[in-house]
Amino acid sequence: MGRTPRLTEAERKLWNAFPTGDFVDLGPVTCASGSPAGENAPKDGDTWGPERTIRAKVVSSLLLGARDAGAGSVPAVRVRGARITGRLALVGGAIQHELVLSGCHLDEPVQLTNATTRSIRLTDCTFPGLSGGGMRVAGHLSLSGSNVTGTVRVARAQFESGMWLGGTKIVADDGEWALYANAAVVDSGLYLRNADLTGGVGLVGARLNGGFFLEGATLRNPGKEALTADNMVVEDSMRCTDGFHADGCVRVRGARINGTFSLRGTVKSPDTRYALHMSHMEVRELHLKPAEPVDGVVTLAHSKVGILQDDPETWPENLRLNGLTYDRLRGSGVARRVEWITRDPEGFRPQPYEQLAAWYISDGNDALARRTQLAKLRARRQTQGLGGRLWGRLLDVAVGYGYRPWLAGIWFTLLLAIGTVVFGLNPPRALKPAESPDFNSFAYTFDLLLPLPAFGQREHFDAGGWTQWLAYALIVSGWILATALIAGATRILRRPQ
Repeated sequence: MGRTPRLTEAERKLWNAFPTGDFVDLGPVTCASGSPAGENAPKDGDTWGPERTIRAKVVSSLLLGARDAGAGSVPAVRVRGARITGRLALVGGAIQHELVLSGCHLDEPVQLTNATTRSIRLTDCTFPGLSGGGMRVAGHLSLSGSNVTGTVRVARAQFESGMWLGGTKIVADDGEWALYANAAVVDSGLYLRNADLTGGVGLVGARLNGGFFLEGATLRNPGKEALTADNMVVEDSMRCTDGFHADGCVRVRGARINGTFSLRGTVKSPDTRYALHMSHMEVRELHLKPAEPVDGVVTLAHSKVGILQDDPETWPENLRLNGLTYDRLRGSGVARRVEWITRDPEGFRPQPYEQLAAWYISDGNDALARRTQLAKLRARRQTQGLGGRLWGRLLDVAVGYGYRPWLAGIWFTLLLAIGTVVFGLNPPRALKPAESPDFNSFAYTFDLLLPLPAFGQREHFDAGGWTQWLAYALIVSGWILATALIAGATRILRRPQ
């Protein structure tokens, strides 16, 4: 090995501890549990003197093999309470040793682009960003508890044992990403529990093989996308629960979640096109139960869900469901479900009604399916011209579009009773008195109401005066009822697919 560089006292402590991987404590650090995100990170690290200062190039030299390992031990750089000056740059390096910085202050961003490393832990630290695009970590990257004043970039990176940002605070520059991890592969879970991120979180095309955990996390990017995760793949589960809050659009368009996606926090983004963009997704089980109704438009359009569980009390005012398919619904009765599918801000869409009716049929609830189809026809009527609306209203009143055929029986009975009474008090004249049978007001009215007479009364008697108009009205009403029944029967026999 080369000659030992000129070192300060603090650096020599690290140099001597490296072969055995012992921790080097250069000062006290805050380790309070339950603190707000980033609160344990040092706030005055830039004022620490030489006794707590280590140059970044000393750290990088050790990680890149400047000193031999100790026999029978695992070398590592482990420092607590230090100020790291200069830029810690390991671009493209092959690092065989673990790096652990706890409660440290780094003057400049960390550069790990395209590096191959062991586990890296920058916990409860303060630093102005990290660049790790394309890095390969044979272990995990932990920024837990740290206060980062810049972007964390790990696009195309691979992590064998997870990425941990629990309790991490990231404040990016205006318009910049807080966490940019597009196309990253995380084999053992991405953890943002209780994190506080200001700026967008990018996970487009990422693959999270151990789940995605955002319990208690706060994502802030108002007026823009707080989370952009198009085509992300999550194995196991994605949890936005336990106080999760997003100020900005949560976008998971085209994502595939091979497990459970739980949203039980709050999402507020009224000034973006969508507050919750979940179209074209595939998810085995979706628990959509936010702590309060989502503030903004929610879309599940063209998504495929195995089990959908939600709460009517937290349905958003504007909800797009066109193209959504699901195998099972949990959460409320048909009356509320029909309300659920009528919240599309763009107006009537037939597919959500057909899907809901098909679900009720598959669940053995044919009566509920008919109620859903009736609601669909009533909603469609509002989109038709005047003639269509009038005919639709007539079908609805007469037979409930065929889904309530008993209405025709009520109308028929009512008209039959009126005719029987009126013609009983005002009998029509016989056309051929010698050949006419005895007049029967009930049979005469029945014949008027039927398109084809059954009792032969209508051919032998002719109402006069104002009762003639009643006879005409009964004939027309009979034809309308018959037409409505035929139209309704034809419609109801076409079961939803």
